[in-house]
Amino acid sequence: MIVYEMKLQGTKSQYRRLDEAIRTGRFVRNSIIKSWMDGQIKSRKDAYSYCKVLSDSPEFPWVSKLNSMARQAQAERAWASIERFYRNCRQKLPGKKGFPKFKKYQVRASVEYKTSGWKLSEDKRYLTFSDKFQAGTFKLWGSRNLHFYQLKQIKRVRVIRRHDGYYAQFVIDHTREEKKELTGKQTGLDVGLNYFYTDCSGTQIENPRFLRKDEGKIKKLQRRLSRTQKGSQNRKKARNRLGRAHLKVSRRRNDWVCKLAQHVIQSNDLVAIENLRIRNMLKNHKLAKSISDAAWYRFREWLEYFGRIYGVPVIAVEPAYTSVDCSNCGEQVVKTLSTRTHRCQHCGYVADRDKNAAINILKSALHKLSNTVGQTEINASGEIDLCLSGETSLSKSTLRKRKPKQ
Repeated sequence: MIVYEMKLQGTKSQYRRLDEAIRTGRFVRNSIIKSWMDGQIKSRKDAYSYCKVLSDSPEFPWVSKLNSMARQAQAERAWASIERFYRNCRQKLPGKKGFPKFKKYQVRASVEYKTSGWKLSEDKRYLTFSDKFQAGTFKLWGSRNLHFYQLKQIKRVRVIRRHDGYYAQFVIDHTREEKKELTGKQTGLDVGLNYFYTDCSGTQIENPRFLRKDEGKIKKLQRRLSRTQKGSQNRKKARNRLGRAHLKVSRRRNDWVCKLAQHVIQSNDLVAIENLRIRNMLKNHKLAKSISDAAWYRFREWLEYFGRIYGVPVIAVEPAYTSVDCSNCGEQVVKTLSTRTHRCQHCGYVADRDKNAAINILKSALHKLSNTVGQTEINASGEIDLCLSGETSLSKSTLRKRKPKQ
């Protein structure tokens, strides 16, 4: 599946109708959560059936205006949160288990249509919503071209409201694959705060710190927002300006991380990274803002995505002792976080702390990969896939073999 996003251009009255559809979708989801709490809904099928009950109820005449498949999509969202809560309880995870909560109003919200409730024009530049909200036709603005795909390949259309307008996301049933020439290079990446990452060859990428650069502007907009009166039009405008500033930082960060991850994948035949627990690391309040601004997890997501596209294995290894062990002799050299140079007292090896960790990460990934040679399993399609323990992102095109003849 791939997702293309385009901006919707319409009138204010059309945007108000989209707001009504988003608000109705939120009402359907919250009603299903409430019925589950009361014991009326016990399965996904019951959640689907309850959508029909809401649309036929005279107490909520606006629910029937929303497309039936859009109501089902909200039921899927509600039941997904319930299933996640059950799964966390079965696994006995420490702390909160993620009990489903009611969605409140927020600027960033969405409503999702499946295969009905919308229609594309012949040139695929205009999108028309055909449910009873009568939002009408919107012009699509974006660099993506939908002409390469058939209408039957578009499985869902998601309408998203943000601070700078309304967007349509097209979920397309298509598997993207790109060709890549072998480079003969393998690399391990050690992410950090001083430098975004350091690879095993010693190359260091500067941390752009997008939030830190715009932090003064954001604080100024926050002070202006706090001085406005609640419920006033000036408060709405101030909140919109603040939201646009945050949105700009987020987009710049995501664009930079995406391009960097693609460059790393195209330049190497194997990439090793650390399996960091970002959520636990954010509990350190002194470093939480810097860690969030670095976007390590988003970088890993793009690495794994491009790894599947270009057929490059992306292996995640445990981060334990990667900074302590000497990459030359294997002995442990204990050092504080402020010590940025690795000096081994056993073999005399001297290197940058992050470079030493990157070499250890690559060695751990190669060791994990070597232990999986010969371990295979037959998947549902009758093909033999190599099994790799742990969290990895090995592409099927790289590790797939043909089924042997009987």
